[in-house]
Amino acid sequence: MLAVSIFAGIWYWICKTDVGYAITHAIRQPLFAALPIGLMMGDVQQAMIIGAAVQILYIGLVAAGSNLPADDCLAGLIAIPIAIQSHLTPALAIAIAVPVGVMGVFVDQLRKTINVMFVHMADRYAEEGNTRKIMLASVVYPTALSFFFRFPIPFFAILYGADAVNSFMNSVPQWLVHGFSVAGGLLPALGFALTMFVIGKKELFPWFIIGYFLIQFSGIPIIGAAIFGLCAVLLITYYNNKKNMEA
Repeated sequence: MLAVSIFAGIWYWICKTDVGYAITHAIRQPLFAALPIGLMMGDVQQAMIIGAAVQILYIGLVAAGSNLPADDCLAGLIAIPIAIQSHLTPALAIAIAVPVGVMGVFVDQLRKTINVMFVHMADRYAEEGNTRKIMLASVVYPTALSFFFRFPIPFFAILYGADAVNSFMNSVPQWLVHGFSVAGGLLPALGFALTMFVIGKKELFPWFIIGYFLIQFSGIPIIGAAIFGLCAVLLITYYNNKKNMEA
């Protein structure tokens, strides 16, 4: 289990750096992580079954405004090896994954709060025109600090098992849990504000409103919303190109 613990800690850190976002977003999924864990523990079939069960919880996971509702990566990395080691059913593995995913949210909120100091540091370097130090403050320092937030959690959780995870969650003060919940609740509003700012063009703003309320009140799944969005983009692009050619 020591080798699995080390792997899980390093894998969690790499995946949550979001370097090469499209790749890390894919490989951090519980179903993907189940394969190397199963190979290391000698039970690929059971690992994939448990990974699929945990994956179901996070199929439609969307981090609006960078507010992660649950940490799917951490949930899979801890629940899968513990379930295999303890010979638990997929249902019990899910019971472990849920509190672990919530714990990952608290850790992420704490990391973001501390990383604010690197933003101010980069601002100072920008005023000096020092591009090398801007890169250090915006990429190197936060990534290095992230290791100390990410690695220990799955490492110790796998070594000491599910009881240690539940004991830690019960020991977290309620005022701290409430504080992170409030802070996390503000981030979606910030995310929507940034999205509207990036849109920039007034003629595109109605599409944002249509998309938002379509998701909120229609009840269509994420894949359906993505298809509608793609069709809208194609139509807008087509008519804009046609208008430009006529002009």
